[in-house]
Parts: sequence; C-alpha cells; structure tokens
Amino acid sequence: MATSPPRRRWSQQLALLGCALLVALPLVMWAANRSAPLVFGLASLAFLVAGQAPQVLRNLAAAIRSPIGLALGGFLLWALVSLAWSHRPAAGLAMWGELALPLACGLAIVASASFRARPAVLRALAIAIILASLLMVFELASGLSQRIALGIGKQMIFIFNRPVITCLMLSAPVIHGLWTRPGASTRDRVLAALTALAVGWCTFASESGAAKLGLLMLAAGWAVTLVLPRLSLAATMLAFAATLAIAPFLGQLADRAIPPSVHAELADSHSRDRVDIWLSFGEAIRARPLIGSGFGASAALQTHPVAAQVSEPRRLLLGVGHPHSAPVQVWVETGLVGALLLGFAGLAFLTRLRRLPARDLAPRLAVFAAAFAMASVGHGAWQGWWIAVLTAAAVWFDAGKARPDQEVDHV
Repeated sequence: MATSPPRRRWSQQLALLGCALLVALPLVMWAANRSAPLVFGLASLAFLVAGQAPQVLRNLAAAIRSPIGLALGGFLLWALVSLAWSHRPAAGLAMWGELALPLACGLAIVASASFRARPAVLRALAIAIILASLLMVFELASGLSQRIALGIGKQMIFIFNRPVITCLMLSAPVIHGLWTRPGASTRDRVLAALTALAVGWCTFASESGAAKLGLLMLAAGWAVTLVLPRLSLAATMLAFAATLAIAPFLGQLADRAIPPSVHAELADSHSRDRVDIWLSFGEAIRARPLIGSGFGASAALQTHPVAAQVSEPRRLLLGVGHPHSAPVQVWVETGLVGALLLGFAGLAFLTRLRRLPARDLAPRLAVFAAAFAMASVGHGAWQGWWIAVLTAAAVWFDAGKARPDQEVDHV
C-alpha cells in the first residue's frame, strides 16, 4: 500500500528523531551514566511509530520464530518462572524488566526497518563518541573539578566506567561502517581512526579494568578474525561454551590457577576479591544447580534460604550485590536450565555469523568476545544500561548492512 506524502514526511521526521537519540547516546551516558535504557527506549518508540505496521508485525514474528528469538524468549520466560522460588520476587521482576525492555526496544528498531546507518549518521556517531571520550579524559585529568564545583552527581572517577564501555561498544560498528563502506573517503577513514584513538585514550585513562580488558579483546579479536576468520569463530564458540560450563567452579579454578604475585599486580582490579566472591557464589550454585535461586536473587543472596547451605566463612560475600561474572550470575539465579537456554542463544548467534565474509565478521565477533569477556569479570549481568548498550551496538551493525529488501535479517 502506498504511503501518503504527509505520512511519509511524518515517518521521516520520526526516524530522524530516532537517529538523533541513538547518536546522542554516548554523550548522554557521559552526563548521566544510567541513562542508556531511557534514550534507547525513546529512540525505539520513534522508529516503531515511523514503521509500517504490517511490515513491523511480519518482522517481529520472523524474529521471534528464529532460533535466537526462541532461545532468548525461553530464557525470559524461565526467568519469570524462577521468581516463584526467589525470596525477593518484586525486586526480581524489576530486574527482569531491566533485561527485557532494552531487548524489546532493539527488536522494535530492527523490525521497524526505519533505521539506516547512512554515512552522515555514522559520522555523527563518530563525532559524539570522540566528544564523549575527550570530555571524560578532561574530567579525569582535572580530578572532576567541574562536577565538584557544580555539586552535581557522584564525584568519584568510577562514574565514567559505564560511559567508557558505551563508547567502546559503539565504536566498533561506526569504525567498521566508516572504514569499509563502498566509496569510503579519506575523510571518513581519518574519522574512524580518530574514533579508535579517542576511545583507546579514554579507556586507559579510566579506572575500569573491565573496559581495558574489553578493548584488548576487541582489538585482538578483530585483527585475528581478519586473518583467520573460521578459526577465530570456532575458538570464540568454544571459549563461550567452556566459560559458561565451568562457571559453577570458576572460583575454585581461579583460586588454584592464579598465584598471589599476580593478585598483587592486579590489586587495583580487585582480582583476589573477585575470586573470593566467585568461591562464595559457586557454593550457592552447587546447592541449587538445576533451577537456581530465582532471577534477581543475587542482589541479596545473603538473605536467601540457599545461604544456609553455603559454608559460614563464605556467606559474608553473598551480600556484595552480584557475583561480578555474568556466567556465574546466570547459574546462581536460573541454574542449569537458564545456562542452557542462554548458551544456545549465544551459539546460535555465533553460528549465524559464519555466513559473513571476514571483513564483516571481524568487528561483530570482536564485539561479542569483548562483551562476554567484560561481563565474565565485571558488572551485574542484567543491568539495564549494559543490556541497552549491547543491544544498541547490535542495532548499529544491523542498520549498516546492505539489504536487497526491507525484511529483517538479523545480525
């Protein structure tokens, strides 16, 4: 059905608004480091309204029926079911929303078929990432003197950990898009290089050990995949599956493998503390290995009945808020069932990537490896800002693909 001129103009304006919100995400995260879900949600609403309803519904149905969609949908359903044996179901439901809503927003953007990463949009995102990175470097170098003088926000340098990771994750699709697009100009490639330099500078200026690990994984994964694409993909699949499988024993393995001298070198990254936390949560996993303790239970696991089955010296660290490892958190909260569902989703995604040429495979596989590496040693698995940033990166990659038609073909 033909679209009327007023409707077409309205759709174009909404799509432009959605693009502007996605481009602004790095800068908004610099200003307010939990804002990604709100910005991403508003962008998805703009794109969804801009789309054609019949096409949006067809694309949504196709996405949900895909292996990745079925596995993620199954995990979300299982997570809801697990609230029945959580000791804090209301808090768990709120955390479930932090996971589900950004995923739904990303699906809505892709299904709308209204977002395209055209050269001008990619350049705008690159500039936003560079500005956000330089602003963070400046603030870190000045000791947050501006925020202190204005009396705004938390005046601690860790507040930049989230926006640094945001810039890191979003830099991959924009660098790839600017560098490899047909007819890429010298100006575009210079801008891509400046984006990489700014993100690298900002990452190493920050105190985020997870971001530094992510940057190294991103760069190494990208380079290796360009040279050995199939071997790199196979190695990533194996590492993903193995890390998820050994999560219940991660603390024991790390405790035996990492000598005290290494912990001393990594004192700023709290590596010894992480191992102790994994040991505590590992005992909780082994107490309820099949179904877990309930979605969101990690936030206050010390008050869950499972804490009585953890040895007394280990119980104290059950109160740290989360196990600082996404695979461990998956097992703690959703057990073997949840781990299998998410494991299948991840492997289905990686299997789908095998169709891509090395040039397009490299940045996507590198982002997957970097994100999984950071999640395996860092923040809580279901934090809304993190899910929104990962989904936004996937959306940018999807928007940068050449399509012969308007149907959804998932990244």
